[in-house]
Amino acid sequence: MQTANLRELTQHFSQHGRLDAIYIRPDRGQPCLRQTQVQAFANLGLQGDRASMRPSAQAHGSKRQVTLLQAEHLAVIAALTGRTQVDAAHLRRNLIVSGLNLLAAKSLFKDQPLHVLIGEVVLEVTGPCEPCSRMEHVLGTGGYNAMRGHGGVTARIIRSGLLRTGDVVRVVAGTGDQVQPMQSSLPL
Repeated sequence: MQTANLRELTQHFSQHGRLDAIYIRPDRGQPCLRQTQVQAFANLGLQGDRASMRPSAQAHGSKRQVTLLQAEHLAVIAALTGRTQVDAAHLRRNLIVSGLNLLAAKSLFKDQPLHVLIGEVVLEVTGPCEPCSRMEHVLGTGGYNAMRGHGGVTARIIRSGLLRTGDVVRVVAGTGDQVQPMQSSLPL
């Protein structure tokens, strides 16, 4: 059996994920609103979300147009804060995804771009979504540190479309609108 190199390994995912929840943050400090669907606009953000209304998002194509959180990390955050569970709405991330390692969706190689495809929407993972000091208030003492490494990722919207709870989440290869499905053990 031939051993795969690192470039090949970064393209192998054992399964697709699922979009479990969608949250819109209407304004700073305001509660998140859970949605069953939302329109995503390329180079801008999600309809009704405060990130899409910031002048920096409109002028420069912000790297933080949408935030994604790994659903499996909710149990870790709860354990690290001594809770039985954590409400995802309190963590102020837009999209909660299960079944797919979101950190692995950021390409290690500039010449080998990876994207996240959710329904018809294409996202480019731009980096980690670090927690803010508000997490100390929301989760209690140590909440900020509990979120470190578990705060999800930020992304730029490459292709517009409608996001719906329950959509399949896949990692795809290619640039812009020229994306190709990645290898997976599950059918598309």
